[in-house]
Parts: sequence; C-alpha cells; structure tokens
Amino acid sequence: MEFGWYHEFHRQVDGQSDGDAFAQGIDQAVQAEEWGLDAIWLAEIHQQAARSVMSVPLTVLSAVAARTSRLRLGTGVQVLPLAHPLRLAEETATVDQISRGRLMLGVGRSGNPRSYAAYGVPYSESRDRFYETLEVLKLAWTQPVFSFRGQFHSFDEARAVPRPWQQPHPPIRIAGASEDTFPVLGALGYPLFVAVRSGTFSHLAPDLEAYRAAYKQAGHPGHGQVHLRVALHLAETDAEAIEQARPSLTHGYRALINQLEGAPNARRRAELETVKALTMDDILRDKVIVGSPATVLARLRSLRDTLGIDGILAELNFGARIPAPQMMRSLQLLCQEVRPHLA
Repeated sequence: MEFGWYHEFHRQVDGQSDGDAFAQGIDQAVQAEEWGLDAIWLAEIHQQAARSVMSVPLTVLSAVAARTSRLRLGTGVQVLPLAHPLRLAEETATVDQISRGRLMLGVGRSGNPRSYAAYGVPYSESRDRFYETLEVLKLAWTQPVFSFRGQFHSFDEARAVPRPWQQPHPPIRIAGASEDTFPVLGALGYPLFVAVRSGTFSHLAPDLEAYRAAYKQAGHPGHGQVHLRVALHLAETDAEAIEQARPSLTHGYRALINQLEGAPNARRRAELETVKALTMDDILRDKVIVGSPATVLARLRSLRDTLGIDGILAELNFGARIPAPQMMRSLQLLCQEVRPHLA
C-alpha cells in the first residue's frame, strides 16, 4: 500500500499568520519524508480563509520539492475547471522538473460552488470544463506543438514550456464522487481517489465494483488502482486516540453539514439528513480510523482486503482541532508502526 498524507495547511491556532501556516506545513512535510512517508497530497481550497491557506498547491509543492529528495508530491486535488489548461501544463511540468519526476497530479471538480462563483465560472459547466481541460493538458504535455478547438478553449500551434520530467507525463489520478462518475473513470482507465466523509466504508463497494467492471471491460491492464482518502488519528492507546480526535471530528462534521446543505452534487445533498443524525459511535465505526497502531493496522488491512484499495491519503486533522504535536505524533506512529506492515 502507498501511504500518503492529505494536507490542507490549516491555520492550527487562532490568529496564525499566513507565513507561519506555510512554514509549519512545509516543515511537517520535511519531517514526514524523514519518517518514511511515501507521498504528500496538497488540497486546493478557495474562499475559506479561516480554514486553510492552501489555494495554490503547485506553488507550495515547489517549496516542498526544494527541501525534500524522495517524497512524492501530489495535488489532492487540482480543480481543473478553474484552471487555464496551457498555464496548468506549464506549471505542472515545472514542478515535475524541479522535483526530478516526483509530481503526481490528482484532479477533480470540487464540490464547493463558492469557489466557482468567486472565479466567475458556472458550476453547471464544471463537468464539461473538467474533461476539456484534461484533454488539453495531455496534449500540451505530450506534443511539441498542438492545436485545439473546444467549447471553452482554443489553441493554434501552441507549445508548453518546459516539458515534464516524467514521460509521457506525470501520473494522473481522478477524484470520484458522483455515482455516474465511477464507470466513466473506469472506462477511461484512470486511477481513482475516493473518500467517505458523507458516506461509509461499506457504501464504497458498489461504486468500486462499477469502476473496476468498466475498467476491465475497456481492456486496461491491471485492476484499476483505488486510493482512499480517510480521516485518521493514532495515539499510543485507543482511548487516548479517541479523546484527542473527538473535538476535531465533532467540529469537522458540523462544518460538513453546512457544506452538504449547499452541495451541487445531488448524491451528497441526499446524505445530509444521515450526517445530521450521526453519533460519535457512528463516525468512529463507519467513517474514520482512530486508535492505537494495532487498531489502525487491523482496520487498514480489512479495507485493503474488502475494498481492494491500493493506498491511502491520511487526513490527519479532519476538523483542524488536533494540536500540531499530537497530529505529528499520529503521523510518526502511522509511518513507523503501521506502514512497515502494509508497504
């Protein structure tokens, strides 16, 4: 299994400056490499100043690349409909060059309509813009000169400079959330990101079955890689881990209710009443992984065996209320006492 860290660069104390939040997050990434983590995945979050400073993940990945040598560098995810495809091709290739081929591009549409409103992009166009941007991005990476005529972008004999370090281009993973997306991504042959904030672990199974069936039917090699983003916290004992994580999980799910009320995804809106009725026992059983290293190892083994996941993006501070020292101790336990048994 691949062990990654989904990181939002939270403001972890009241009044923390932008500069301190960036410095803290980059230092944490360096520490993660020293502990043996495989990858760090940086979010793209807009219009949520109290939550995060992570609006431009590729720029921050350049800074992380300068201070690390092995850690894989991922976007989790780059919101394609808000990006200009030629500019994105050049920025991603630049990070790939600087890092000597460590970039992994995770992409998605985002479920936050406020981001689209701020950028002046109708959310109703997000799906079409996503696939068009992805098509142009791959052309720009792989062709010395390219032309393109699309609904939103047109190019005449354009070229992207520089070219990526990795050939033909950095690996792409796509976030799947809506029910109809899974067979589409399977047919296209892309590795998949999934998450369970508003769903449950067991509810992933039908979606993954649809994804893998379409993947196989299209004739792609292998089984179709799936990487699970999951809220996770470790401490020396189960009781200590739950005590540390409880306030943050409670805050995180209260915030999720507000997000679901305005969600553009019909499936997520339908989950609102279920999320409102959640108890902490429900959350700990069906949505997150919290406990001692032995407990977390057993839960991850079970998910690997039942869902066939190939890796995780550990969301180490869902709710952003776990103090940084406790969060980093959780990461250390994950890297040193869990990862060696599953890597």
